[in-house]
Amino acid sequence: MDRANPKAAEALRRLPSIDTLLRAPNFASVPRVVAVREARRFLDEYRRDVLQGQVDGSNVDSAFSAGGSAELALLQRCEAAQVRHHRRVINATGIVLHTGIGRAPLSPAARKAVTDAAGYSIVEIDPESGDRNQREACVVSLLRDILGVDGALVVNNNAAMVALVLRALANDKEVIISRGEQVEIGGGFRMPDVMSQAGCHMVEVGATNRCYVKDYEHAITEHTAMLLKIHTSNFRIVGFHEAPTLEDLVDLGKRTGLPTFEDLGSGLIIDDDVLGLEHEARVTASVRAGVPLVSFSGDKLLGGPQCGMLVGDKELCARVRAHPLYRAMRCDKLVLAALEATLRVYRDGNPLRDIPTLDAISRPAEQLEHAAKDLAGRLSEHGGEVVRSESFVGSGANPARPIPSFAVALRGGARTAAALRRGTDLAVIARIVDDRVLLDLRTLVHEDMEEVVAVVKRRLSPNGTGA
Repeated sequence: MDRANPKAAEALRRLPSIDTLLRAPNFASVPRVVAVREARRFLDEYRRDVLQGQVDGSNVDSAFSAGGSAELALLQRCEAAQVRHHRRVINATGIVLHTGIGRAPLSPAARKAVTDAAGYSIVEIDPESGDRNQREACVVSLLRDILGVDGALVVNNNAAMVALVLRALANDKEVIISRGEQVEIGGGFRMPDVMSQAGCHMVEVGATNRCYVKDYEHAITEHTAMLLKIHTSNFRIVGFHEAPTLEDLVDLGKRTGLPTFEDLGSGLIIDDDVLGLEHEARVTASVRAGVPLVSFSGDKLLGGPQCGMLVGDKELCARVRAHPLYRAMRCDKLVLAALEATLRVYRDGNPLRDIPTLDAISRPAEQLEHAAKDLAGRLSEHGGEVVRSESFVGSGANPARPIPSFAVALRGGARTAAALRRGTDLAVIARIVDDRVLLDLRTLVHEDMEEVVAVVKRRLSPNGTGA
């Protein structure tokens, strides 16, 4: 290669060594292990680009001179390499439970609980007796207090809980489900596939839009293990639609000796009227209907960490917990600490005020308009304008039902959105509508405002990277 391209060979000979390159004062504050690793990768890529003719080798000396383009590029790489991927962002999308940025933000109490539990903490020991106990005992007790159930269980997410229940209670048996409830959740996970992997046989009944309790009853055989109801959280059927009530399914289960299992998904566990959640199914309603087993998520409308909870019949919950797969799905101490703190708010506090998810969903539009006017005034140099907006709960909760909101529109479209999103410091995640960036006040809290203004002005300044 060198003989075929003598200019490239000469350019490669003039490249500095790693030690020489890192003697520049700019690298004094970079950890040595980071600087060496990134310099090695940078030089390897530079050599490749020279050999492929993508870089003009005649300017190697100027590129690698003090303050030259190569030195600055390497310094940026070193800085980026030290930035944590899982870092805080500001949610300006108007989607409260945004899967891409972590769904439910934890309450202040839950955040403190996670920090406190990060070292040694109570997990599987009874502090009174010193004996070993079940790691989820505390959250099980809280769920019993809040929902009035006999049994409860928690694993690492709701999809895992559904698979575990099916495996533990219906392995090699039939499970009856309505045709209109064979949902596919994010990532391509389909209910028929989950049931197959859980080792049970799906029996689908009714039509896509209409199903009756008699359809379930006619499908019951000696091989039936369970009646399954799935909350269609990520879509809605409109028009001619019919489905059996929970009470009807529970009654059928009692008459035939079969448990009814409801996967409720989003996990709204309060009876209070919540603006924007008027049509959302509630765990409390399922419990009152006598459903023997109800599962739901922790990081959606509950406003806690990612986990899956099961509540209902004590004996059935114990059978699920006894299955060997439970150990592979159990929660770690940080999730349990955050969940405990979250549930204590529901039992002893004011969830509509102290759970950030519920607070964001239920804020009246008039309050958001006032905040939007203040923010727009501070961002007027970037086109800040108050506009009406539609926000959403997100993550399958309250699907296709927008919540009225207000936003601040900035000029620049995709270019501005990228500038606010990228970088090594705090990012603002927004959405684009009609080639303008909208900062939706539904998901912006008062404490975010100063940082939002600072990020916008810094990133969109004339010498910045945005519009």
